[in-house]
Amino acid sequence: MPAARERLRSWFYRPWFLAMLAAVLSATLLMAGSLFVAIHQVEQDESQEMNAQGERFLARLEQLFGQLRESLDDLEAQPLRSCNDEMIATLQQISFNYRFVYEAAYMDGTRSCSNRPRQEAPPAIRPADIKGPTYSYWLNTTSEPDENRAALMLGRGDFRVSTSRGHLTDMVDLSPGSSLLVVVDRGTRAVPVLGAEQAWPLTEHWPPKSRDALQVTRTHLIYRMPTNNRDYQLVLISPRSGTHIPAAWWWLLPASLALGLLVGFMAFLLVRQRQSLDAELNGAIRRGELQVLYQPIFDLDSRHCVGAEALLRWRRPDGTLTSPDLFIPMAENTGQIRQMTDFVLQRLLEQLGQMLRANPQLYISVNLAACDVMVPRIGQVMARLLTLHRVAARQIAFEVTERGLIDVVVARENLQALRNVGHQVLIDDFGTGYCSLAYLQTLPVDCLKIDKAFIDALGHDAASSGVAPHIIHMAQALQLKVIAEGIEHESQAAFLSSEGVKFGQGWLFAHALSAVQFIELITRGRRLSGRRLDDEA
Repeated sequence: MPAARERLRSWFYRPWFLAMLAAVLSATLLMAGSLFVAIHQVEQDESQEMNAQGERFLARLEQLFGQLRESLDDLEAQPLRSCNDEMIATLQQISFNYRFVYEAAYMDGTRSCSNRPRQEAPPAIRPADIKGPTYSYWLNTTSEPDENRAALMLGRGDFRVSTSRGHLTDMVDLSPGSSLLVVVDRGTRAVPVLGAEQAWPLTEHWPPKSRDALQVTRTHLIYRMPTNNRDYQLVLISPRSGTHIPAAWWWLLPASLALGLLVGFMAFLLVRQRQSLDAELNGAIRRGELQVLYQPIFDLDSRHCVGAEALLRWRRPDGTLTSPDLFIPMAENTGQIRQMTDFVLQRLLEQLGQMLRANPQLYISVNLAACDVMVPRIGQVMARLLTLHRVAARQIAFEVTERGLIDVVVARENLQALRNVGHQVLIDDFGTGYCSLAYLQTLPVDCLKIDKAFIDALGHDAASSGVAPHIIHMAQALQLKVIAEGIEHESQAAFLSSEGVKFGQGWLFAHALSAVQFIELITRGRRLSGRRLDDEA
């Protein structure tokens, strides 16, 4: 199983594979995003066109119905009530006076006449579709496509006036499948004035609860025209154009592919650079470019050195230092961190073993990665080295971060095993992770180290200045020792000491020292002034 995992890891970390994966994913996301934007724009244009079409229809209908009513009022007001030449002339004059009156007729039950005597009078046998107190409405009086045939008819008394289909369509040309409907009988029936009949109702409930004029369903666009008459509603309905690839998207396609290739190329360079750094780190271990420095830890009251924290540094052949924040996470991802931890343990015992045997009160702490916290490996390595160098287990402490406690139950067992043989366990950078008080009470811990960020905030950052005292009091309640990291000012040391903190480390006391400098600090029994890392030999 581990071999298969390693093969999978090696395959996955191939630059060309990751570059191809990044290119495909980014191009796919870009194309999908651009397609979504393009289709959304099409839908917006579709809705805007429907709104504009509906508004034009509404304006024409208001003009049309207004003229039909006025013409009926004029006919009703004149005294003629029989079909004769004078009535026909009157009807013809009405059609001349009103632009939208295509046909005017008189019906007295026995006879009928029209301004178009050669044609049959408008049919009015069936009951009116809408019967108001003054006017009656007949809708869709002809289904023939001839624009010169009547489409709407109004009546008052014995008079009828109608408009032609052309008067409706000259404003808006309905697209195939579209219809202009008049909804009557309280929304239960829809009569098509223009276009084909539609299954009604289109939605489960009519009218819909939304007050928006435009209703968008999965298959239709429905534009409800506002009317003052409660007896009917005017509805313009058009089928959705459907999901189609807009022409604009074909211009975005090559752009998305080009950007995807660019992302893939950048991923290739990044992986190659990372692999290059990985290979360099592997070579640095073999060439001895890694070195261990020691950050002394002092008693804040006596200012005597009580130990140190072992720090791993990578000094290149040209003398430059590579930041641990860069190569430590990479080593954790590639598994090299185990080799580096073993290197630190072996090197510190080789360099400081004799001094530790001579000063049994001193200890050196070593940082453990999450992979070593989760397995009992480090205890076996440490037992062999302690036996070889004849150093007591209590003189080697292990620091673990809160973020390294992935599985608290497993971590508790492995840390307890280290404590059982005499090692101290410290929680490093406490307060920056997710270790709660409830977990902390159950962990086999000897000491808490307060992160430098909280020490720097003392007296400066009002939002964070109370964190350090809170951690101190919590540790005291749990009977844990406290080490403050990053002390740079005497005022910080004085405040921490007054709060009951026993130990501290930082540039106020000493910078990170080489093994020779640290041994000199201990053997002379005084505080070393300390030099910066890049000043060290």
